[in-house]
Amino acid sequence: MLHLPSNGQKVFEVAIYNKVVRALVKENQSHTFFEDHWADVQLQDVHAKDEDEARDLVAERFPPADGFVIDHLNPTNFEIFIADPV
Repeated sequence: MLHLPSNGQKVFEVAIYNKVVRALVKENQSHTFFEDHWADVQLQDVHAKDEDEARDLVAERFPPADGFVIDHLNPTNFEIFIADPV
């Protein structure tokens, strides 16, 4: 996570992998674009207001059409609320 979430957003831990890369690696081949590590689950932090928004954001960055699969998505205990200045 490179920055703090905005007011009211939550942080979700998303585990994703690429099913195309996984299938190729099992055949001792490599994808022409994605690296072999995408055969394994990779963890990403996502800032979103809820789980649906988190899934949408992940799908934008890691499109299912390119073989990406969300293994699981879990909310973390990290949430930030910015207090109004006094």
